[in-house]
Amino acid sequence: MPPLEILLSSWQIDWAAATFVVVAGVLYALGIRSATRGGNRWPAWRAAAFYVLGLGSFVVLTCGFTGVYSPHQRWAFTIKISLLLFVVPLLIGLGKPLTLARAALAPGGTAALDAVLSSRPVRFVSNSFGAPLLGLALFSTFLTPAFFTLRTDPIAGAVLTIAVPLLGMLMALPIIEESDFQRSSAYLTLEFMFVFIELLIDAVPGILLSLNGQVLDHVMSVPNPQWWFRDALQDQQFAGNLLWFICEVLDLPLIILMFIRFSRSDKREAGAFDELTDEQLDELQNQHLRGRH
Repeated sequence: MPPLEILLSSWQIDWAAATFVVVAGVLYALGIRSATRGGNRWPAWRAAAFYVLGLGSFVVLTCGFTGVYSPHQRWAFTIKISLLLFVVPLLIGLGKPLTLARAALAPGGTAALDAVLSSRPVRFVSNSFGAPLLGLALFSTFLTPAFFTLRTDPIAGAVLTIAVPLLGMLMALPIIEESDFQRSSAYLTLEFMFVFIELLIDAVPGILLSLNGQVLDHVMSVPNPQWWFRDALQDQQFAGNLLWFICEVLDLPLIILMFIRFSRSDKREAGAFDELTDEQLDELQNQHLRGRH
């Protein structure tokens, strides 16, 4: 591992990250101003969470040590990408950007936002059946020579810097903005089982990286090596250990959050049945019985 002074002093300007931060920060500030003018006072703690925790962690990962040394060390790149996908979106989501957008936009803008969120591509990415497959596909590239290209190519790096947290946000939307993704308890049960299995599968690329005795991207040299750098095989295996650990550690809180969604959905459905009259319940039962025939 590098010494502490290198971890703390390694910084760079990542222009793709800077663009992302400026655009997101300005849009969020404009949303707060518009919402306040419309009579909706936005909580200060949500703004602080968005800027400090969300965008702050994004800057640390892309412009700090992991950003500086990602082209040289596989484990640094693995930490950056996995946390951009799994952690940064949840921290940004604490600021409730979609809720703010709805409070700030005019009715036409809100309708356009809802149309985008309800479109098939967004629904697929934000659906717990489809989203984990995208994460698995991303981490599976770490088992191929493309791993080197993703780490070292400036264009690929810029695309990943912006696309990975956006993908993570879409994957996290069912948890962050639950009101936009209300499901039946039966659907959530299937979703819960699938996510439980898929989250375990996401650790497979990390396991393969960790246990493999060959360098899978076929790159043995390291440009400008430091004394604390690992050799290619050790670097790959350490990256696999980290990816394996991160995927497994993040399983538990995500499963807990999914269980909370299931409980809330069950309460909503129970409340809806409680509001029905006896005649409506009888009619609903008769429709169910007729449907079975």
